[in-house]
Amino acid sequence: MRSSRGVSALRYVVLSVLALLFLLPFYVLLRNGFSSERLMAAAQWRWLPDEVNLTNLRELFANDSIRMARSMANSAVVAVVQTLATVVISALAGYGLARIDHRLSRLVLGLTVLTLMVPAAVTFIPSFVLVSTLGWISTLRGLIIPVLFSAFATFLFRQFFLGFPRELEEAAYIDGAGYWRTFWRVVMPNTYGICAAVGTITFIGSWNAFLWPLLIGQDRDFRTVQVALSQFMSSQRIDMPQLFVGAAVAILPVLLVFLFLQRYLVQGVERSGID
Repeated sequence: MRSSRGVSALRYVVLSVLALLFLLPFYVLLRNGFSSERLMAAAQWRWLPDEVNLTNLRELFANDSIRMARSMANSAVVAVVQTLATVVISALAGYGLARIDHRLSRLVLGLTVLTLMVPAAVTFIPSFVLVSTLGWISTLRGLIIPVLFSAFATFLFRQFFLGFPRELEEAAYIDGAGYWRTFWRVVMPNTYGICAAVGTITFIGSWNAFLWPLLIGQDRDFRTVQVALSQFMSSQRIDMPQLFVGAAVAILPVLLVFLFLQRYLVQGVERSGID
């Protein structure tokens, strides 16, 4: 009995220490974001500033060269549209690979998985040339459309549909429904868990994307939030207070999405059949 209590106490201590280590970067982010530059550069560390400096926050959104509000709006549009479209496209592709028996199905699956082994940076140049040819530089179309397909999301949906009860689909086929009607009327209403998981992963990845938006969003009206944050760093100077408070503001949407959908993220990956 005492040994079990000792193990439980040790477990709580270890988990508490790990939680504090996890929260430490967020504390530093908020502490520096609402401190003065003089306090940040001080030789002696202070855990809390003498007073909360809200000037950094006001200046962040008042800076016309950065346009933080516009950048966050661009990121929101790109992330939401990309998330919804990726879920629909990946679900359709995954369902087709799992249910439609065709002699080329294994080849298509193999090629899809093979793309996961190709670094994303390798495809940037041909994708940029294509987007430039179409005239999509500094447009939302250029930011969204080239990154809609996700091989990882397709593979997750395919694994999920392999374990989906065929009896429900067979009942729909008996009633005269085809693949398309069965998918939308029977299958999709029962995939909220995996859709939330894929949606969470896609939204976080889209919001945090930097290289592709940096290449395409060359006009400041089409910068995303990560590109806007990089404008605080130059070869001459790094605006530390603005950078920290900007990072704190930029992380809020991702944090909220993750907190609300984290249980679906775990359930969706578990039900996909991936160990």
